[in-house]
Amino acid sequence: MTEGTTSAAAEGADTLTRLEQEGEIAADYLEGLLDIADLDGDIDMDVEADRASVSIISDTSGRDLQKLVGRDGEVLEALQELTRLAVHRETGDRSRLMLDIAGYRANKRAELSELGAKAAAEVKSSGEPVKLKPMTPFERKVVHDAVKSAGLRSESEGEEPQRFVVVLPA
Repeated sequence: MTEGTTSAAAEGADTLTRLEQEGEIAADYLEGLLDIADLDGDIDMDVEADRASVSIISDTSGRDLQKLVGRDGEVLEALQELTRLAVHRETGDRSRLMLDIAGYRANKRAELSELGAKAAAEVKSSGEPVKLKPMTPFERKVVHDAVKSAGLRSESEGEEPQRFVVVLPA
C-alpha cells in the first residue's frame, strides 16, 4: 500500500468513527427526551451518505411517536436541530445528522423521489421547465437526486421558506 492509500484509509476510518460518535451522542440525547416525554421507542443508528443517521422506531402502532413528528414533520425538524445542537455541544463540530421518527422521513423520501421522477418525465415530454411547490432543504435534496437520476438537471429558486425546485430540460 502506498502512503496516499494508507492516509486515505485512515481518514475514512476517522470519519466513520466520528460519525458513529455523533450517532451515540444523539441516541443518548434522544433516549433522555423519550424518558422525559414518557414515550416508548427504540433507537437505531447508522451511517448513510457521509452523515450519521438516527431513527426512533416503535414496536407498537407508533401513534405516540407521531407527536414527535408533528404536522408536516415540523416537530421532527425541530428535534433534529436540537439533536444536532446536542452533538455540537459535545464534539465542538457542526453535525449533519439526519433524524427519522416512525419512518416519516423514509416514507417522505419515497414520495418525493416519485414526485421528482414524474416532474422529470413531464419536462422530457413537454420540453418546458416545471416549477414545484416550496419545500424544505431535505425535500429539495431528494427531488434534486431523483431528477438527476432521470438524466435531467434542477435548480432551487426563491428565498426560505418559499424556496422551490425547478426541473429543467436537458
